[in-house]
Amino acid sequence: MINKTYQEMAEHYGTAVIPTRIKSPKDKATVEGAVGVISTWILAAIRNQQFLSLRELNLAIKEKLHVFNHKPFQKKDGSRALAFAEERLFLLPLPNAPFEFATWKIATVQYNYHISVDSQNYSVPYEHIRRKVDVRLTKNVVEIFYEGDRICSHPRLYGRPNQYATVDAHMPIEHKKYMKWNGERFRSWAEKIGANTTAVINVFLSANKVEQQGYKSCMALLNLSNKYSQERLENACSKALSYTPRPSFKSISAILKSGQDKIIHTETTPSKASEYGFVRGSDYYRGRDGHVE
Repeated sequence: MINKTYQEMAEHYGTAVIPTRIKSPKDKATVEGAVGVISTWILAAIRNQQFLSLRELNLAIKEKLHVFNHKPFQKKDGSRALAFAEERLFLLPLPNAPFEFATWKIATVQYNYHISVDSQNYSVPYEHIRRKVDVRLTKNVVEIFYEGDRICSHPRLYGRPNQYATVDAHMPIEHKKYMKWNGERFRSWAEKIGANTTAVINVFLSANKVEQQGYKSCMALLNLSNKYSQERLENACSKALSYTPRPSFKSISAILKSGQDKIIHTETTPSKASEYGFVRGSDYYRGRDGHVE
């Protein structure tokens, strides 16, 4: 078997790779023998030299390799250099572009019609949800294949993790309705509810590099006002923001479900606390004239 990357390289240069049989070194004895002779001859020639950089070492190897290739054969006329000059006439020209190394991975299309590769997310036509796909990654491109057919490609993402590359055509029909919305429409809707709701909407819209990735969360949050009322949603957003500057839809929904938004916090009065003896209260420290001693 030939791995995909090696096979691609062979196809790129218009050549064929024929694997040898396992446990049969005689299949490649000539090649292995030549490699052994060359490496031994060069190493023996430079074994007493010292090199202060890899560049110096490579130059010395190149010089010795040139000498080796021009040495006459021992059992026949000519040299390796002359043999190559004859064979060169029958070689194919090199491609215009050099081979670009690629790696292959297997990924599963998630329910959000994206795959996750190297901590980045790429959309796939939604018909392939839950299917396993082959992913080919080069320096600049990500290609996705299903059963040997390429179903889509994306420019490769770099930088902070968990970015999204989404193509509108890959969305299910029910998701395409969000395309009619934009950040300003969500902000305008949130402002009618309250400042805290608007603040949370701004968090959702800025959570991803691509603003559209936050639309689903915005829609879900604002729709909670239909189920619980605008006042309760505003109170829940206020409570969530008191815990963290970047609340999630899940946390706000949990506050509404548990009714925590209805709890009104009041300060415990000194007199009430003093009944239980936990604190002495401010009256304890006041003098007869009412001033703190």
